[in-house]
Amino acid sequence: MPNCLRHILLAIVLLPFLSAVMLAGCTKDNDYLHDGGAEVLSFSCDTLAFDTVFTTLGTTTRQMRVYNHNSHPVRLSSITMQQGRASQFRLNVDGDTSLVARDIRIEAGDSMFIFIQATINPTDQNALFVVEDAIVFDVEGCGTQRLPVTAWGRNAVYHVPTDTLCDEQGKPLIDRYGNPYAYSVIACSAWDHTRPHVIVGYAVIDSDSTLSLTAGDELYFANGGVLWAYNGGTLTVQGSEEQPVLFTSLRHDGWYRDLPGQWGHIWLGGVSGGSSRNCSIDYAKIENSYYGIIADSNDYSQPTLTISHTEIGHIKVAAIQADDAWIIGSRLLLFDCGGATIYVPFGGRYTFSNITSANYWRYDHRETPSVILANWYESKNGIVLRDLTEATFSDCIIYGNYSDGELLTDSKEGAVFGTSFENCLIRGGRWDEDPQFEDIEHHDYHTKEGSPAATIGYYGER
Repeated sequence: MPNCLRHILLAIVLLPFLSAVMLAGCTKDNDYLHDGGAEVLSFSCDTLAFDTVFTTLGTTTRQMRVYNHNSHPVRLSSITMQQGRASQFRLNVDGDTSLVARDIRIEAGDSMFIFIQATINPTDQNALFVVEDAIVFDVEGCGTQRLPVTAWGRNAVYHVPTDTLCDEQGKPLIDRYGNPYAYSVIACSAWDHTRPHVIVGYAVIDSDSTLSLTAGDELYFANGGVLWAYNGGTLTVQGSEEQPVLFTSLRHDGWYRDLPGQWGHIWLGGVSGGSSRNCSIDYAKIENSYYGIIADSNDYSQPTLTISHTEIGHIKVAAIQADDAWIIGSRLLLFDCGGATIYVPFGGRYTFSNITSANYWRYDHRETPSVILANWYESKNGIVLRDLTEATFSDCIIYGNYSDGELLTDSKEGAVFGTSFENCLIRGGRWDEDPQFEDIEHHDYHTKEGSPAATIGYYGER
């Protein structure tokens, strides 16, 4: 066979093999986008911003997406924080939590998630301060892109449990949320009014002690956190119209801003009954908890609580739960509760005037009216009667989206049931008209001009 023919046949035999080798050797590299400095990545936000982050606590994780809208895949040589080890932000890139994530491929038209957490170092500042950094994306063949990251930091005073409440056998007692009563005792006379306070577990106002909060004080609660005025303890809150005292959750970014059930409650009482002493709240804002206030049994020698000019809203269960307590309330806004705005399960003494109970719960179907009054409860030993000595409502609006009516009175013979409603607009009651709130969707419960309820309820300083 002539040499030239032999070479031609050999080339024909080897051509498919050589093509496969060449494709394997160069297609992968050539497949990536190489666009000389163009910004080829897109992001789900212009700046990844955190809401207020309390120093040392860190945050729950935020997320963002990185998009490749091009017709070719891109290779990221590295993803890291611009400040490296000095950064107060930490990345999780597809499960990689190392300081630098390397060699990441994003297919054409595809995307990837990045998770980021902030832990802000303490400073000596009392005011908010900003912490800034950037995520750096080194895109092979296309240069570097950066996404700014910012967080507002705050220093705070922390109340962290130092002990656990136990029974006589030393077994930890369990609270209504399924958690142990892990607590710390507040040094009330040394309360720092210059910084916010962060409550973890139970922060206790001990017997015969008084915690006095003033205008501008802010209390932030972790999950399950409770401010507890123990038997004989006293809580006094004196805010102002411009600076109400704030009781709220740690998180307020995005979806969490109006989310109920992020912390426990303010508790005026004891583990097995017993009352706090002559508590008062004037100009406060209580939000995003399971309960707003729980007030326990009272001997009626003095009120459990006098409360005025206060908003309680975005509450998972009840704004005010009073268990045989004595409460005097005026000019209150109670709104957005998964159960009741005022829940009196068994007896007590109550006087409410100019209350707006506006309960337009929207997270799921609400199965109870807003105001529930009873003079009995059922124990394991049967029915127990408790006198509802007085439950007077005057110039109040009790309205919402519960179609069966927003008031339930549940009485049994053998105990006092002293209820009275004077000049009250109540859904399902004798005076039932739409109060014409200004903007239910955005929780503005001022009444509109021409409202039938224009002169009642808490229509004033909000």
